[in-house]
Amino acid sequence: MMNVAPAIVILGQNSVIVARKIISVLPGATLYGLENRTSGVDVSFTNFGETLRELFVQGRPLIGICAAGILIRTLAPLLSDKRQEPPVLAVAEDGSAVVPLLDGLGGVNDLARRIAEALDVKPAITTTGDLRLGTTLLSPPPGYHLANPDDAKKFISDLLAGAQVKLEGIAPWLSDSKLPIDPNGDLTIQVTERLVIPTVNCLVYHPATIAIAISDIIDDAVALVQQLLADAKLEKTSVAGIFAPIAAAADPTIHAVASALGVPARFFTPNQLESLLSQGYSPAQAAAIAATGTSPLSSLSPQIAIAIAPQPIDPSSIGQPRGRLAIIGTGPGGTKWMSPEVKDILKSATDLVGYKTYLDLIGSLADGKQQHESDNREEEARAKMALDLAASGRYVAVVSSGDPGIYAMATAVFEVCDRYAKPEWDSIDIHVAPGISAMQAAAAAIGAPLGHDFCAISLSDILKPWSAIEQRIAAAAEADFVIAFYNPVSKERTWQLAEARNILLRYRTPDTPVVLARNLGRPGQTVKAIALDQLAPATADMRTIIIVGSTKTRTIKRSNGSIWVYTPRRYTDFNPIF
Repeated sequence: MMNVAPAIVILGQNSVIVARKIISVLPGATLYGLENRTSGVDVSFTNFGETLRELFVQGRPLIGICAAGILIRTLAPLLSDKRQEPPVLAVAEDGSAVVPLLDGLGGVNDLARRIAEALDVKPAITTTGDLRLGTTLLSPPPGYHLANPDDAKKFISDLLAGAQVKLEGIAPWLSDSKLPIDPNGDLTIQVTERLVIPTVNCLVYHPATIAIAISDIIDDAVALVQQLLADAKLEKTSVAGIFAPIAAAADPTIHAVASALGVPARFFTPNQLESLLSQGYSPAQAAAIAATGTSPLSSLSPQIAIAIAPQPIDPSSIGQPRGRLAIIGTGPGGTKWMSPEVKDILKSATDLVGYKTYLDLIGSLADGKQQHESDNREEEARAKMALDLAASGRYVAVVSSGDPGIYAMATAVFEVCDRYAKPEWDSIDIHVAPGISAMQAAAAAIGAPLGHDFCAISLSDILKPWSAIEQRIAAAAEADFVIAFYNPVSKERTWQLAEARNILLRYRTPDTPVVLARNLGRPGQTVKAIALDQLAPATADMRTIIIVGSTKTRTIKRSNGSIWVYTPRRYTDFNPIF
C-alpha cells in the first residue's frame, strides 16, 4: 500500500487522456508534462532525465507513459538497492500495455493491476512469486502489515523450492491464494494483532483490527496510548484508526495520536452513538463499539477505549473524517497565477463551491469534483452551503478569484460562522489559502504603481453606505495614498466612479496616472494608463480594477509607445537622470 502519491510523467499531449484515466484510480497523483508539448498538467518540466531521477530519489512511485526503454536507461545509474527503490511502471501511450519495471517485491504489481483495470487491459506481471503463489507476500493488501520483510526473500525462495506453509490466524487473501498451505508445514505465516517476535521461518502479518476511541483531551495522550497498547500486548501497527464523537473532532489530542500511529481519525455523529450511550456506555466505549462491532477491552482509561474487530477495519467506511473547508484564491485568472498550495487543495478537495465564472477558471483541476454553483451575489447562502458540506465530513474548497480575503469569500464564511454559530460547524478545520490579488496583478502588468503606501477601497455601496465610501476616498486622497478601486461600475451603479473622480481631483492634479486593468489573466485582457480627468464610468466595469496614483506616481514612456507606471520608494522629490 503506497504512502506516497505517484508521479505520472508524460512527453506529449496524446498521453493526457490515458493519464487522466490513471488519475481516476490514483486521485492523489501528480501529472508532470514536458513543457511546450503538453498542456493541462500539474507540473511542467524541461528536462525529462533530471525530473525523473529527482522524483525517483524522492521515493515517488513513477508511472511513465512512454517506452519502457526510456525509463530504464534514465534510471539505470541510480539502481543499487531494490529494497529502497520506489515502484516504476511503463504505460503505453495508447493505454494498451502496463509494464511494472521496478519494486517487484513490493507494491508495483498491485499498482499495475489497479492501473490496468482502469485501462481495461491485463498488466504484464513477470514476478515468479506473484505468478506461482497467487499473491505478493512482501506487499500485503490494505489492512495488513508485514512485521519482518527482511525474512521474506528466503521465505519466498523456500516456498518456490517446494516447502509447505501452515497458516495461523485468519486472512482470506492468504487462504484463497495458491500458497502450499499444510497444517504440518515447516514454514509458518502468522496473522495476529498481538505482539510477537518473528523468526526466520515465520512471516508475521498484523491485521488492522484495533480501534482506539478517545472522548476527551488527555495530557501526554500519545505516550498514554502507546503504554496502554504495550500493557495489553497489542501491536501498534494493527491499529486501524482513532475514533471519537464528532464533538471532539477539533481536539488536537485525537489528531496527535492519529499522526503518531500513522492512521486516520474518524468521527461519529450523536445519532450514530445515541443507542450505545443510552445503554450506559461511555462516549469512548460507544465509539469503540461503533467502530468494531465488538465490546471494548476492560476499562483502561476513562477517556480511552480499545476494541478489536474480527476482520481488518476499513476506516474510510466508518463514521466520517473531520470536515475541512479551504477558502482559496485562484488569482485574477488562469492556472499560471494559482499558488502550488491552491492547486494541491483543488486536487484533494471533494467539493467545489463558488460562482460559475470562478469555477470555470480552474479548468481540469475541477475534474471529478462535486461542483456547487451559485450566483455571485449569494455569498451568505454559498458560505452556509460550504460549511454544511464540510460538517458532513467533506473536503470543501470555496473558490474565489484574486485573494479570498480581499472583498471575497473568506470574510463571508467567517461572518456566517459568527452570525449563526451552528454547533456542528465547530468541528470543521477551516483554512484560508491566499491568492494573487487583482490589484497586485494590475500593478505588475504595468510596472509598480503600488511601490509606496497604498490602500484598497470598494466602490460598491451594497454592503456599506456611500457616505462611508466618500469619506474614505477623501481621507485616502488627502493622505496621498495610491488607491486601488474594486467594484468600480456595474449595470446598476454608474455614478459612483464619477463622484470618486471628482473627490480625487480636489487633491490630485488632472494628469495623475490612473491604471485601468480589465479581464486580468483571462481572454481579452487589457491594461492601460489614462489621466485622472479622463476617468469616467464608461471606462470601467465590474471586471476592471482601477489604480489611482499618488502625487508622486510617475510614468515612463517607452519607444514602442507603451507606458510604465510606478510610485517611487522614496517620498522626496525625484528627478530622473537623462
